[in-house]
Amino acid sequence: MRILVLNSGSSSLKFQLTEYPSATLGDQADSTTIVQGIVTDIGKEASLKIRVPPDSLSPSTRSDIQNHGQAVAWIWEILGRCVSQQANGVLPLEAVGVRVVHGGHQFTQPVLIDEAVLGQIEALSPLAPLHNPPCLEGIYQIRTLVGPHIPIVAVFDTAFHHTLPSHASTYAIPKLWTSQYGIRRFGFHGIAHASLAENYARHAHRSLKELRLITFQLGHGCSATAIDHGYSVETSMGFSPLEGLVMGTRSGDLDPAIVPYLAGKTHLSLNDLSHQLNTQSGLLGLSGQSSDMRSLLQTANDDPTSSAALAIRVFIHRAKKYLGAYLAILGGVDAVVFGGGIGEHSPDIRAGICQDMDWCGLTLDHNANAQVHGLPAGAILPIHDPASDMDVVVGGTDEEAWIGRETRRLLLNR
Repeated sequence: MRILVLNSGSSSLKFQLTEYPSATLGDQADSTTIVQGIVTDIGKEASLKIRVPPDSLSPSTRSDIQNHGQAVAWIWEILGRCVSQQANGVLPLEAVGVRVVHGGHQFTQPVLIDEAVLGQIEALSPLAPLHNPPCLEGIYQIRTLVGPHIPIVAVFDTAFHHTLPSHASTYAIPKLWTSQYGIRRFGFHGIAHASLAENYARHAHRSLKELRLITFQLGHGCSATAIDHGYSVETSMGFSPLEGLVMGTRSGDLDPAIVPYLAGKTHLSLNDLSHQLNTQSGLLGLSGQSSDMRSLLQTANDDPTSSAALAIRVFIHRAKKYLGAYLAILGGVDAVVFGGGIGEHSPDIRAGICQDMDWCGLTLDHNANAQVHGLPAGAILPIHDPASDMDVVVGGTDEEAWIGRETRRLLLNR
């Protein structure tokens, strides 16, 4: 079974074409990745990088790509040329798996996409304004390209967190609001957290059902999750992806009284304030410089009194606060797992979050930590001191593999 996975970010689109055995469920070891890549900087002059495993990386190509629909069309064109050059020719595409950020109350499992599902995803767009709309652009385009006979499966970021207990998913607001408007904590980045947890369990040669884990997905968007014996029991993002950790351009946790206060002072509309909290806040707002952690670390290294240095300290403080809280919720953990662009590539950030945590038995091997600057998807590298009471590892988040397997599972179980 050949499955194309599309994983939309707010201004990026990852893709992966994988061959799976058709008859049995199997695991990722049974699959073969045919080609994978990413389109970045969608909305301006975008860049496409493509790799044919095991190690054939094509030069980056650039094109004026204004939206995710155009990005999907570009990928389709390049993919056709790339795959057709292989010795075994082009096998029929049998399915498409698509990551959708917000599934609301409706979607706690992957589903086949039809008109009704598309309508529901669109209705949820105001709750994930940076992700659901561009994802929909990609879905409409791929439906046109593959035709009506190729199934397209939506795999939802919120689905992993549907196991949140009621005391973790419920806001302390009037019950009428909760029941009438469906307001609750949904959680996001579920695909990434599930992937990190599964990969750690495989690395440790243990069942996920016997582990307590804290996973950090730190990238442009950031979140933390407490996983108890395979189930998400607490997570930092809530009703929307805006809650929780400091992120690239999102504020994270915020006193709600600030919003009406600013509305009165600035005369900005609620929509304008929401836009600024999502796109002009976080590391960008704190530093006044950049949402890119690499740039901020360089500036902070040159000037420890800069706004960039403050942004980094706020980022680390918020993450450490969640680490301590989740240690308390879980009653101790077997491992802390770092993933995402920052989580994989920033030893200084990992060290800052874990600093002075020896009180609970968490200690880093600073030499091992300094050596990890990214790693292959699905890989796990330990960075804890041998005397540490818990593992601390860096994981190569593999969302595409997870989406592909979930897509295949749904289709084989129909």
